[in-house]
Amino acid sequence: MPHDDDTRARAHEIFDPVAARYLGLSGVDIGPMFGSEGLRIRSKVFAFVGYRGSLVVKLPAARTDELVAEGSVERMRMRDRPMREWVLVGPDRAPLWELLTAEAFAYLDEITP
Repeated sequence: MPHDDDTRARAHEIFDPVAARYLGLSGVDIGPMFGSEGLRIRSKVFAFVGYRGSLVVKLPAARTDELVAEGSVERMRMRDRPMREWVLVGPDRAPLWELLTAEAFAYLDEITP
């Protein structure tokens, strides 16, 4: 997938309206994450647009494994290390963005004091 401004702009066209629905909730704001800005609940990021123009969300490890096995998402990698709870969802799977952002919000809301 290209890493160009058009790809990121398209991703933000999908993500920004979803993000706007969370920004009115108590404890939710925007903050830095992996060179981007992400949705945070009580300072913990749960969703953002990555540099490749994919949605990146944090989900429970079991849910991440399930989605990867289905082929719906890619596991995020940092320095060639797979991340247990972070997945990439390409813009070609835009219908999943709202659902997975909701799951990520619920997960982080539950585990973040």
